[in-house]
Amino acid sequence: MIVLGIESSCDETACAVVRDGLVVLSNVVASQNDLHAEYGGVVPEIASRAHVEHLTPVVRAALREAGVTLAEIGAVAVGHRPGLIGCLLVGVAAAKALAWSLGVPLVGVDHVHAHLYAGLLTNRDGQGRDDREESHADSPVALPALGLVVSGGHTSIYVVGGRDGSLLDIERLGATIDDAMGEAYDKAAAILGLGFPGGPRVDALACEAGADERAFDLPISRLGPGSLDFSYSGLKTALLYAAHGGPAVPEAERPVLTDQRRRDLAASFQRAAVAAITLKLGRAVEHLRERGVDVRTLLAGGGVTANSRLRTELATFAAGHGLGLVIPPMALCVDNAAMIAGLGSVMLDAGHRDGLDLAAVPTTAC
Repeated sequence: MIVLGIESSCDETACAVVRDGLVVLSNVVASQNDLHAEYGGVVPEIASRAHVEHLTPVVRAALREAGVTLAEIGAVAVGHRPGLIGCLLVGVAAAKALAWSLGVPLVGVDHVHAHLYAGLLTNRDGQGRDDREESHADSPVALPALGLVVSGGHTSIYVVGGRDGSLLDIERLGATIDDAMGEAYDKAAAILGLGFPGGPRVDALACEAGADERAFDLPISRLGPGSLDFSYSGLKTALLYAAHGGPAVPEAERPVLTDQRRRDLAASFQRAAVAAITLKLGRAVEHLRERGVDVRTLLAGGGVTANSRLRTELATFAAGHGLGLVIPPMALCVDNAAMIAGLGSVMLDAGHRDGLDLAAVPTTAC
């Protein structure tokens, strides 16, 4: 089946065409970074208006790139949760209109769950994942799997297939109690005067020659001894005080933010931020083993999986725990419609269908 996917949960207007739930025929994303740069973050009203302008051209571009017509589309999948409500409404309305006009099924997809699926996709030339020989016959990946989603709005750990062995069996084990990892990166960039979007800029600065990741002893959040939740607010505050001094430090005595100091702060921040992820993943593996669930794969997704240090540390973690690692290529780390269409296809095969009363929901199900 050929599924058309639409994603508009935040500031990316995206449409993709995917065949058989795995083969990406097209994946078109219209970014809004330039629109939000002067504000240092996404402005919901501006984002939703831009979706209205971009959506029709993006759909046309995706169909053209895929080399298919609307008549060949077998279903429409749309990211209907979570996200900015005004942005979601644009995508959901468009998906409903397309599905109704074409007379094809409509399925709503949780875009956070879809991030877990992104690494399973391949392109039409067969490039992508190459470890399917280890997977079950009814799944493109070996299950059960430990799942990690790290993005601007979410930092969560999941177990996938831990109960019924399917990709749709998704149970959240832990999540952020305050800032998400991507949000913390954006705030770190603002503290260091790097601009927006912050994540790639902090990563690049942390990787510059001479950056000392041990120059500042920034905190690695642990919460309770067995907690699988995350907290990045303390790290953000510690970075602020290290960069500019605490509230009790007089203006004249505050440290000068030199180029070297910025590099060291970025590297120290990145070390602590990523260490919190691997710490909680280790706890999650032990927690699942105590439940009798022996995970075989680490599925990672979300915009922050583009981070160079995180990708390296996840590979090291997976190898150390005997897990296969499935992580998306750069183009599929950010919010995209290919992951929506891919997971939507799996849901359709399992019998999921939605009506024209499908609602846009700002929160995730789990």
